[in-house]
Amino acid sequence: MKIGIKKEVEVEAKELQIYCKVTDRFTASLHDQDGVQIYSQDDGYVPSLMPGQHYGDYVILNIDIDTGQITNWVKPTEAQIKEFIKNDDE
Repeated sequence: MKIGIKKEVEVEAKELQIYCKVTDRFTASLHDQDGVQIYSQDDGYVPSLMPGQHYGDYVILNIDIDTGQITNWVKPTEAQIKEFIKNDDE
């Protein structure tokens, strides 16, 4: 039976979830081991190697509040990186 008494419960914030529509304004750059830019994308679409079901329009990142690490990032494969930079040759 509910008796209408409320009590506070302490919770611990663990993750910040960012879901951002980029409205065809996404830019990214790829850098080598020395920090030299080797590729830049500015066509506005989110590349397929980004996490989540983004449909080319959203940046979706889950960030662990304690560590600052992106928790939904999956290391891209060589094929995904090649797909990302393929427009450089076209």
